[in-house]
Amino acid sequence: MASVVLTANKRTGNGSADARRIRRAGRIPAVIYGRTGQALSIDVDAQQFSAGAKNISATSIVQVEVDGKSYDAFVKNTQRTITDGRILHVDFYEVEKGVSLRAKVHIHVYGNPVGVREGGILELPLHEIEVECLPKDLPERVTVDISDLRVNQSIHIRDVPMGDNVRLVSSDDQVVALVKFAKEGASSRAADETSATEAASAETSDKK
Repeated sequence: MASVVLTANKRTGNGSADARRIRRAGRIPAVIYGRTGQALSIDVDAQQFSAGAKNISATSIVQVEVDGKSYDAFVKNTQRTITDGRILHVDFYEVEKGVSLRAKVHIHVYGNPVGVREGGILELPLHEIEVECLPKDLPERVTVDISDLRVNQSIHIRDVPMGDNVRLVSSDDQVVALVKFAKEGASSRAADETSATEAASAETSDKK
């Protein structure tokens, strides 16, 4: 179920003058489009959208009510002003009930790895994965506990539990998190190289 519900008006004009009029009225020009390519021009209340946007992620399904009809959709894009970040336009992508979709889901890791406490360095090379499922089964994010990760150990996508109705599209060999041994500091290596150079110079001088 959508956690954010927006009330919208159907829009008849599509020009820049009409868009400016809508913004002066405290609303945001927007469009709802889907895989068929057809688009519905609407406008939404600026305050309502800004308040709801705090709870909207890339995989959040919002409910847009337009003249008594309900649309489930993703927020695909928001255009903002460079100066103050004010929202100028919103693109919604309609999701169809009963039709599978592909989406990229954010990976959230938590925990303090054992390997880090032992002096290792944590690396997180992957931040999102692509999955396929019905809209109702789409997870907001994938959560991974890295507390037990030791030095020279890694967690791959294949180790991350998915919902029963969620199919992984990304390669399951990709690394989500790993802990490596800390490398010798660059300053220590530089000091050793300097000492070696000075020793070689001193030896050359003695021979002269």
